Amino acid sequence: QVELVESGGGLVQPGGSLRLSCAASGRYLSINNMGWYRQAPGKQRELVAVIRNSGGANYADSVKGRFTISKDPAKDAVYLQMNNLKPEDTAVYYCNADIRLVVALRPYWGQGTQVTVSS
Repeated sequence: QVELVESGGGLVQPGGSLRLSCAASGRYLSINNMGWYRQAPGKQRELVAVIRNSGGANYADSVKGRFTISKDPAKDAVYLQMNNLKPEDTAVYYCNADIRLVVALRPYWGQGTQVTVSS
């Protein structure tokens, strides 16, 4: 069984920083893109950042210049460094990865980790 396990959420004051981690475990052939999404109360889930196998990354406009996505291929892990956090960043953050078990790629999701930005 394939799992994405997240960690690193919590409560932080505006202007503070947090680092989210996500690692894949289980039996699979390969992992393609990995990314982070978030969902605030009453809102749809939205893309925060994605990093491709090539290392190229894309970010939501709202987090550009503040968040940095990175990965460790040796650990099948992805990270999200979040700096200068704002109250509007409060949400449940979900790790996402396209994983190949045998032939086809399919998306997998982590369980979510709460990030709360408040004074």
